[in-house]
This record gives sequence, C-alpha cells and structure tokens, in this order.
Amino acid sequence: MATLCRPAVAVPEHVITLDETLDLARGLHADHPQLGLALRLIENTGVRTRHLVQPIEETLRHPGFTARNAVYEREAKRRVPEVVERALGHADLAARDIDLILYVSCTGFMMPSLTAWLINTMGFRSDTRQLPIAQLGCAAGGAAVNRAHDFCRAYPGANVLIVACEFCSLCYQPTDLGVGSLLSNGLFGDAIAAVVLRGRGGTGIHLERNGSHLVPDTEHWISYGVKDTGFHFQLDKRVPGTMAKLAPALRALATDHAWDISGLGFYIVHAGGPRILDDLCHFLNLEPAAFRFSRATLTERGNIASAVVFDALARMFEEGAVEDGTPGLIAGFGPGITAEISLGSWVRQPLEVAVPRRPRAIDAAELTLAHQTTPLLRPAGTTITE
Repeated sequence: MATLCRPAVAVPEHVITLDETLDLARGLHADHPQLGLALRLIENTGVRTRHLVQPIEETLRHPGFTARNAVYEREAKRRVPEVVERALGHADLAARDIDLILYVSCTGFMMPSLTAWLINTMGFRSDTRQLPIAQLGCAAGGAAVNRAHDFCRAYPGANVLIVACEFCSLCYQPTDLGVGSLLSNGLFGDAIAAVVLRGRGGTGIHLERNGSHLVPDTEHWISYGVKDTGFHFQLDKRVPGTMAKLAPALRALATDHAWDISGLGFYIVHAGGPRILDDLCHFLNLEPAAFRFSRATLTERGNIASAVVFDALARMFEEGAVEDGTPGLIAGFGPGITAEISLGSWVRQPLEVAVPRRPRAIDAAELTLAHQTTPLLRPAGTTITE
C-alpha cells in the first residue's frame, strides 16, 4: 500500500526570461540562416522563465567538461540536502526510515553516485540501498516512481526516497548550431526535486499499477553525443509527434486496470513542450485544464527533465482540491522513445478508512472492443506490473 507523498522542489536563484533568451539568440546567432525559425520555435514553447545554476554569463562560457562536471558535483552537494530534508518532512519520516535512495539525473556524472554521499552525510542507515538512474533522460522521473513502487511491492512497508537533480544549463554547447540545439537552449531549465514513497501511511497517491513502453526504432530521436566537450543534446524533428505513438500505451494500461483513461481525476505528465500536452488532449479526449499542472511547470521553469513530474505533482498538492479516492495517472517521457506510466488513487485519510472513488469502469463489451481496436494494447516492449 505504497503512497507517493508531497514532493519538495527547489530551483536556482539565477533567472532568465523569454525576452532575454530571444535577445541572446539574436545577438549570438545574428548570421544564422534559420534564426527566424529558431526564434519562433522558442516563443512557441510557452516557456516564460527558467532558472539556472550559474549566472547567464558563466553559463555561456565553456571551460571544458572537467570544469563543468565539477560545477555539477559542487552544486548538487550544496543544494540537494535541503530539498531532501523537506521531502522527508512532508512524509513525516527521518533519514533512518528510508530503505532505498533512487537518484536520477542526466546532466552530470558522479561515481560513486550522490547516493553514497547522501548516506554518509545525512544520517541514512549504512544498509540503505542505492539505485542511480543516469540514462533515461526526461523519462527518469516516471521510471523512478515505478522502480520505487516495484521495491515497495517486493518489500512491503519499505520507504523509498527519490531525488531528481537536473542542471540542464551545464549541457549548453556554444558550437551546436542546429535548429534543434537552438530550441533546446531556450527550453531547458535547472531544478532539484525529492519525494518519498511511503510503504505504509501518508497522504498522496496510492500507487496501484505501473507500466513501460518503448516505441520501436526511435532510439536516435533523443540522444546525447558524448564528446570531449561533454554531453551534446541531439533532438530529431519527429519528436514533437511522439504522442501519437505513446497515447495508446497510456490508454492500454488504464484499460487493463479497468479504468477509462479519459475519465481520471488528475494527470501528471512530463511536459517536454506544449505539443506533447496538446496532442495528449486530442488523443485522450481531454480538456486542456487536465494538464494545468504540467503546463504551469513548463511556463514557469521550462523543461526541467526528470524533475518535471515532481514539480507538477507538487503543484497539485498545493492546489489541494483532490478528493479521497480520485484516480489519476503519472507519466514520464524521454529517450528511447520511452514512456514510464503509473496509475494510482489519491488518499488523504489512512488507507484503512478511505473510500475510493473509481472512474467509470469499463464493461466487458468495451474491454473486448478496446483490445480489438487499440493496436498498442500489448505492444512488444511493454511491461506491466500490477
């Protein structure tokens, strides 16, 4: 009976606005033959502000991968502990109560992982398990929730701490001048998030089922070129249309759980850009307000990679309008192309007394029809854990 509690989120103090981003692009790339297109794409992201771990003047300099990774490690150690403490407080737990730390990040590298440093410095038990996830990109937030859920099913009553640390600005490459790279320079932001999955008790989302889906033959659509200068983000122009391939996988998981994907009470999804949210509205027959939390994250913080789902979830907690038993979905999307999907119900009371309010159940005829008409209901590469 694992419950995903209220996340804690922090963003760095250095802020860059949309207007400042556009002015920088005009100044740095005045002779770029596709500057006009890049500027329109940046404006269309809907991102109004982003937070950076360094001032913009330092962000634009490239002192080399060694120096940049040193910034990543220094800033992670400086900023993560406070966020972890708040997440533990939200879950009403102490460090010694945690059985597994899941650390997700795709914007820097440490070995040993930051998990070892956290255990040594923050009072976690020496037998706390560690699971760093470094190569799932933006999908890693959803993957962390799913792997935490799996752990709590394997070890009933266990508690898991998830930490997402993303300093996307440290991946800025001044020599990458493709339109996709220029767009990324105006889209990504920096953030840290932490959240606890309680094995017993707690207020939040009681996780019930999770699944993964990989879209075949798309592994080159979102990727890193790893070079002497660090991580070079590579984005295929086909990426904005991936919801046509992933929405059926979301629908399939809900259908297998006898839930109507269009009748859930909340949707917490990774917002890589506005097209993702717009397409999900179309393919899942939802109103734009269904993704208001994800859209607010995108507008105010940009694409903060694996931390998006936790920032959006924190906004839902802050709104405080969810009733006990309300069903919903969490989904992260990223390289692969990969979707990591969770289903769960909101619990405010102890689970023993909470009365769940289920979405409209799918009857036998509808279930048969769904299996006949949904081509990705059980696609190759899909795994499901109940």
